[in-house]
Amino acid sequence: MAGLVASLFLGKAIGAPAPLPWSIAFYYGDSPPLGQLARFDLAVVEPDSGFDPTAFAAMPTQWFAYVSVGEVDPSRSYYAQIPKRWLIGRNGEWHASVVDQAAPGWPAFFVAHVIDPLWKQGYRGFFLDTLDSYQLVAKTDAQRERERAGLVAVIEAIHRRYPSAKLILNRGFELLPEVHDAVFAVAFESLYQGWSEAAGRYVDVPQEDRQWLLGQADMVRQRYGLPVIAIDYCAPADTGCASRTVTRIRAQGIVPYVGDGHLQTVNPASAN
Repeated sequence: MAGLVASLFLGKAIGAPAPLPWSIAFYYGDSPPLGQLARFDLAVVEPDSGFDPTAFAAMPTQWFAYVSVGEVDPSRSYYAQIPKRWLIGRNGEWHASVVDQAAPGWPAFFVAHVIDPLWKQGYRGFFLDTLDSYQLVAKTDAQRERERAGLVAVIEAIHRRYPSAKLILNRGFELLPEVHDAVFAVAFESLYQGWSEAAGRYVDVPQEDRQWLLGQADMVRQRYGLPVIAIDYCAPADTGCASRTVTRIRAQGIVPYVGDGHLQTVNPASAN
């Protein structure tokens, strides 16, 4: 890994295309398909699927647990233990509650009720999702800063408790000034091809949105030296879409993964 990172920076220095550090897959269905996921260096899985990472520790694939920070679904085991005053909004599209990141007890609660059990299960990496959900409820600069600082506190609490844990942020660009030393990589969704949960269909990403994301990717790599991941979406049967999208993402020097809209299947195109 150190050699790959060194090659990444050397490539930047001499203007050559930088090699991608690793491949990654995202699979949120039940019974993760090990044969397919074994083709990837890293795999993010849904921990409530019953998957046991310790049973497959001998595989070269590193297992990351999906965890939602900014929102909580009522199906999560810890949902009932969250004080109701901490639930400050609703993401109707995904039927989840938005959590007040600035609640004084939230960082300790999150570590104790979410990260601790997953660490005991054998996960050593965590994909931190819904880091921008506070924007659904925070309408002023002061509110947004309060929530942003709360997210920083959550990530710092995880890092203090488990300094060796590998943390991948889904977006969270505005958190990096404080937490970049604790971060393994930064991901974002929908660089070229997206999924609209509200419309129930795959969509092309507008050029303006793509250019903004590419600017954020440059900032993450150049300012903080972190790998960047793009998660795009194509219909499982549309292998041409997946292949083209993987190629386009790789051409940007970004680690690609192209999956279906709910990440219930594994697309092998991203592993090549």
